[in-house]
Amino acid sequence: MRIDAFLQQSPMFAVNRAARRFESLTAQVLAADNLSFLEGLVLAAMFFEAPRLIKPSQLAETFGTTRGNVSHCVSSLEAKELLQRKIDPEDARAYLLTLRPQGKKCAVRVIGVFDKLQKEFEHEIGKSALAEMLKNMRKLEALFVPR
Repeated sequence: MRIDAFLQQSPMFAVNRAARRFESLTAQVLAADNLSFLEGLVLAAMFFEAPRLIKPSQLAETFGTTRGNVSHCVSSLEAKELLQRKIDPEDARAYLLTLRPQGKKCAVRVIGVFDKLQKEFEHEIGKSALAEMLKNMRKLEALFVPR
């Protein structure tokens, strides 16, 4: 196709394509626990923050996504009985999240999956090349941060 030359040089297309393939990869490796990538990230974050409780808005900010996306994710994880919401005693409009025992076990599995993927990336690409790629991706991302 005529657009191929453009696509070969387009960082936006390359990042988008890589993101879609990564989403597919994570769907495969997290399928045993019936989790999406964002659900896995939420469980991992909650595990590492424990015993401190987390607000959904903190997760949205940390992961660079909307509160709506986090809300859907939290509802799904709650339906799977992996986490629970509690009303924030300091602000009745907000929720605090905590992992249930099954959620902790699932989080440990997810962290293992993420760690294994990271080691595979480092093996295939090399730690320094991967670090340089991440640095450049962050520079590209910074170009689109509203000022």
